[in-house]
Amino acid sequence: MMPRVLIDAAAVPADRGALIRYVDGLTGALHRAGADLIIVCQRADADRYSRLAPSARVIPGPPSITNRSTRLTWEQTSLPVLAQQAGAQVIHAPYYSMPMRSGLPTVVTVHDVTWFTDPSRHGLEKASYIRSATRTAARRANRVIVPSKATRDELIRVLAADPTRIDVAYHGVDQAIFHPPSEAEIKRATNRCGLHGRPYVAFLGALEPRKNVPNLIRGFARAVEGMTDPPALVIGGGVHEEDVDAACRELAATVRVVRPGYLSNGEICGFLGGAQVVAFPSMGEGFGLPVLEAMACGAPVLTTHRTSLPEVGGDAVAYTEPDAAAIAVALRQLLDAPERLAQLSAAGLARAREFTWDASAEAHLGAYLRAVE
Repeated sequence: MMPRVLIDAAAVPADRGALIRYVDGLTGALHRAGADLIIVCQRADADRYSRLAPSARVIPGPPSITNRSTRLTWEQTSLPVLAQQAGAQVIHAPYYSMPMRSGLPTVVTVHDVTWFTDPSRHGLEKASYIRSATRTAARRANRVIVPSKATRDELIRVLAADPTRIDVAYHGVDQAIFHPPSEAEIKRATNRCGLHGRPYVAFLGALEPRKNVPNLIRGFARAVEGMTDPPALVIGGGVHEEDVDAACRELAATVRVVRPGYLSNGEICGFLGGAQVVAFPSMGEGFGLPVLEAMACGAPVLTTHRTSLPEVGGDAVAYTEPDAAAIAVALRQLLDAPERLAQLSAAGLARAREFTWDASAEAHLGAYLRAVE
């Protein structure tokens, strides 16, 4: 019999990045699987979770938990009481930190271990908090869910985590948002970026150091040298990093880099699917959702062999080393080979269909059952 699960969706940050797609995709799939769910969330998200999981009991938290420090205190003091009152049998904390004295079995999702293996590529304050939360989860959670075998292996290696308490649950992809776009969807997205039909290479993600965007910019500039009609490089999402600004200042006037900022769900599909190449030369990922989502949109993808990315891309993507020179060579080879781009597009679409939120929910349900047992 399925246990009653409380999902602490109040931990979802306001920037609506990959974490929101994980929690949204998972809760919708758990609802379809018939799970007995309680979803605790921020007040602004209550209607959305009610639509995603109509059978769930959705409980909005107090307005004050939009502040992170207040939310962390609330997580330790009020969330356990709420879970007991709601009759929860297991708590799922989907973002590293867990309530310490809930009296209930607890499952924690650890998304990646680069906070330990490559701390210089994260902000100091956030990295310190997540390292502490990860150590606690590895030591005290009944089950730890990770999104890839690479993350599982790193968690065991770095923190000596008990492998018998770790469950791998790959992410899925929402086909309603990420699919081969229509011409109208591509036009809407590219017009939003000021391209108006011009070819482009796309990046989408947070502009944090491990995403390696400065090397992408420098590699792109070398790749398009000598082209009579070079594509633009469009860097979507995230906040502006100082290193990204510096890389852009190095560019010749003939190299066009467009930075449209945040793209809505209605624009992402056309943006990714309309690109000649989606380049994601990350230094390390816990899963690599941007690669999967780009493949689902029919985009040829260039990424790296680092950490979990080969688990996601398999033979359906092209690979490069993360330095600027290697990116330049790999990107130019792709831009000069339309047949290869078409091959990668078809292969990526086929591989993306293997990653579903329903399969992820099944793996989560197994972890919940094992936590209760």
